[in-house]
Amino acid sequence: MTVFNTFIVTDPNYERHLTGRGHPETPKRHSEIDKVLRKKKLLTNANCLSPRVCTEDEIALCHTKEYLEIVDAEVSDCKEGAIFQLSTGDVNVCSDSYHIAKLAVGGVFTAVDSVMENIAKKVFCNIRPPGHHACSDMGMGFCLFNNIALGARYAQNKYGVERVLIVDWDVHHGNGTQEIFYNDPSVFYFSTHQGNYYPFTGKASETGEHDNICNVPIMPSKNSRNKLIEAFHDKLVPKMQAFKPNLVMISAGFDAHKDDGIAHLNLVEDDYRILTEIVCKIANEYSEGKIISVLEGGYNLRALSSSVAVHIETLNSD
Repeated sequence: MTVFNTFIVTDPNYERHLTGRGHPETPKRHSEIDKVLRKKKLLTNANCLSPRVCTEDEIALCHTKEYLEIVDAEVSDCKEGAIFQLSTGDVNVCSDSYHIAKLAVGGVFTAVDSVMENIAKKVFCNIRPPGHHACSDMGMGFCLFNNIALGARYAQNKYGVERVLIVDWDVHHGNGTQEIFYNDPSVFYFSTHQGNYYPFTGKASETGEHDNICNVPIMPSKNSRNKLIEAFHDKLVPKMQAFKPNLVMISAGFDAHKDDGIAHLNLVEDDYRILTEIVCKIANEYSEGKIISVLEGGYNLRALSSSVAVHIETLNSD
């Protein structure tokens, strides 16, 4: 019998969040990942976790009541089949988007429950819409609710987790995650991202009120891949010797891949293996190996699905 180190949160309903023809954050991102993972036998019925829908009170762990009312009202105004842009930022929504965004948050909660109750050691959440740009009072950058931030708060509130590490290797800075935890020493946010690029936050000088933020902006160059990996070795690993996280979470964006085309840090699949290995070593040392990885960006379907597969193979081999 196959024993899985990594479980997968997935649900075909995530494909009901429609963004419009030609939009990079397409429902095919979810279906292609599932397809490749099943082909490689990294996803089977034995390691598949079904998400639940979170409540509005749970979303309020990180988002304001006023913002929830905006999302509810504007999505409710969408006629079936119509797609509009949320008034707070660049997020396309359809009539199902509010419900599916709550299913995305609930998917991360399902992962937290599974890890904290020792059903799984590691969980990857194949969810959408993504979340790390969503601030406490606004959605932007394809993100409605901040899935990973809500997962961290949920773990703290329900299970008493004292210190959460969030590692973000998406090519874009997770400005929403940073904003939510900027004054909170119980969450350490580490981000590598392309410098001077959307959303134009994440400068190295942004360190949080308690030195709990570490941003490493990287400019495109021949050495950008090496600089990104060096940041994990030289900055993340030493900082965790002091922080000692009880739970490790990953904002797993794969849009820094060389074939993605949306940016220019030029990572390849094997780089995601290296990054995953570093994070696994941290989790093994401080958090009993517990890791929750949450899908963020990645828009070239082949590069995205193959990179996710390498990420999960590495989690499995740890």
